[in-house]
Parts: sequence; structure tokens; C-alpha cells
Amino acid sequence: MAGSGAVAGFTPRVNGFRFTNSFPPAPTIRVDLGLAGNVGLGNASQGVCGGMVFAARDYFQAARPVPVDDVLPAQGTPLFDYIAGRLVDSFNAPAGVAKYADWMVMPAADVNLIIFTRRGTFARTVLSSWPTVRADIDAGRPSPLGLVTVHTADLSKIGRCHQVLAYGYEVDDSDSVTLDVYDPNTEHDAADDVRISFDTGDPHHVSPITHNINIDGSTLHGFFRSAYTRKTPPRDL
Repeated sequence: MAGSGAVAGFTPRVNGFRFTNSFPPAPTIRVDLGLAGNVGLGNASQGVCGGMVFAARDYFQAARPVPVDDVLPAQGTPLFDYIAGRLVDSFNAPAGVAKYADWMVMPAADVNLIIFTRRGTFARTVLSSWPTVRADIDAGRPSPLGLVTVHTADLSKIGRCHQVLAYGYEVDDSDSVTLDVYDPNTEHDAADDVRISFDTGDPHHVSPITHNINIDGSTLHGFFRSAYTRKTPPRDL
């Protein structure tokens, strides 16, 4: 069904950070996943996209402008520490990390087993993720997305996945969806022009998920809504 929606008052050039996600190396945080082993998170040189996404929503929901600095906050500064902390929150460990791991090994197409069908990443994106994202936007809330960009059982590659913030959508008469997203990797001047598009007409037939997110042309296998809990930014940032 055709339609559109947008979070009133949110645009990446106004509500996103002026600097991009290109930090120098910082200490890695490790998460114990039990039998799956330890996974390193939070190496700033590999990206703090989730922290920037969560922090941008924090500021928006607090009705406060993001800091206007266009230079990267240095390690140990209050803003860096806040974004790094929100990065850890964005992974929602261990459950959120396990979800990335599950989606990373999952095929894009459904797998038909003897007694049931296991949905692939494309069907899960269309049938499970997209409705929750649409509901967020319709309720006036930017929606944080975990993007799965690698297909591998190697958990050390989890840092190649990415996070963005959806704030608008359009559905055309052919059931093609276009999401407007804030991408921390995209330069500020082009921030309002980042999109993800996919076809919802036949969720069990895999079709490309196209995008112009700045992730080195990586294939987007699917996305899920990240588990967000609101946090109020400190006043001294």
C-alpha cells in the first residue's frame, strides 16, 4: 500500500553530527558470548556509528541541538566518552551481539526444512524489521537500524556491519520502500540524501536492497531495528 511518513523536525544536517565516523584507534571493549567466545567491540578506528546514531536520537528526543563542532572529539573528552558509551549500548550485549552473529551466518533466501521454513535475512527484513521501523517513524521516533553487510561465521568481522538512523519512508504503488536515513559515515553536506530501498511485494523472493550509504559499496544483506533505550545527554558536552 502506497504511503509515506517522516519524523517531524528531524533532518541529518540539523540533527546529525557535523563530523563523520572516522576516529583514530581507541581501546577495544570485549564481550563474552560464552561458547561463541569473546568479541571485540568499540575500536573507534573501526567505527563508532552506533554511538553516533544513539546519541543523535538522544539529543533529538531531549529537544536539544547536537554539539556544533565539525572536528572529531578527542579520546577522553566528554563527548567522545558519551558517544563511546552509547556505542556499547547500541550493541545491547550479549543479546544484540548474538543477533548480529545470527544474521551474519543466515542466508538471504528462506531455507525450506522438513517441518518448517527458516526465514532468510531478506524475508526477516521485509516481514519483521520494516514494520517496526515504520511504526517508530509513524510515532515520531527516529528508528536505529543494525545493518548486516557481511555473510560469514567469523565473528571478528562484526565490526564491518553498520548502524544508521531511519527518519522517513515512502512506499510506492509497486510496494517498493525507500527509507531516509542518517548515516554517520556520510559527509555532513550530503547527509540529507542517504537512502535504503527494497521491494516488499514478495518477501520470500530475494531482491537487492540498494543504498547509497558510505560503506565501501558493501552488499546490504538485511537490517533489524536496534534495541534503543533513551538516555539524556549531559549538559556539559
